[in-house]
Amino acid sequence: MDAQPLVTTNWLSKHLHDPNVRILDASWYLPGDTRDPKAEYALEHIPGAAFFDIDVIADANSELPHMMPPPDVFAAAVQYLGIGNDHHVIVYDATGVYSSPRVWWTFNAMGHKNCSVLDGGLPKWRAEHRPTTSALPTHSPGLFTRSPKPELVRRRGEMLNNLAANSETILDARSPSRFAGLEKEPRPGVRPGHIPASANVYYADLVNEDGTLRSADELRAIFKSNEVDLAGPIITTCGSGITAAIVYLAAKISGANQIALYDGSWAEWGSMVEAPIETGP
Repeated sequence: MDAQPLVTTNWLSKHLHDPNVRILDASWYLPGDTRDPKAEYALEHIPGAAFFDIDVIADANSELPHMMPPPDVFAAAVQYLGIGNDHHVIVYDATGVYSSPRVWWTFNAMGHKNCSVLDGGLPKWRAEHRPTTSALPTHSPGLFTRSPKPELVRRRGEMLNNLAANSETILDARSPSRFAGLEKEPRPGVRPGHIPASANVYYADLVNEDGTLRSADELRAIFKSNEVDLAGPIITTCGSGITAAIVYLAAKISGANQIALYDGSWAEWGSMVEAPIETGP
């Protein structure tokens, strides 16, 4: 079953106790941030939500941060969280729409399309005075059958090949100053700049002040202003694969159907000696 990419807080409130719904708190913050998402979850979360640790449910053999885990590792982790094949998974985060799309994309890439992002996340839920709790969920382990969709993921070799072919449009979700190479990268050994021929679609421009995603019409207008052909193949990228998923989600809602995400993103590309870079807008 293919779920809508977004659900509203009103929808979740009505389905909060639906036995076919599973809720995940996928909050995550940049390494330099002093906030602890797991500690915050322990203090307060949406009733029934389990914590999805983006940095733990990842490829332990990769030196890059929170890379997509092997399918068997992912399946074991989500089964432990009580998620099975027939569950509608709702993912939220404590920023609004920030890290939750990354987990939504991961479920899609693992073949589980019955997954949605909670629009506005925990901030909107709180602002509407809806219930929260510190109690941990008591779901029994589920049965999750992995069915990976490799076409939704891009790796370094494919990205290098695309430099010559230029067959897929690359959209970089980072800020304009990082895209232009005007900022020092937060990770040691990573050069500033961007992948040649990529376009900058800043993730923050896709989100409203209240943390909700902009409307489909507004999103399409933003892509159009950046001369993005939503009918053609698109690759999204960012610093480490988190905010690239916001652009991925926005493109999906805008009608794009050929989208992939570069998992290694700039954390990988900027550290590869053989990878060319560009600077400037």
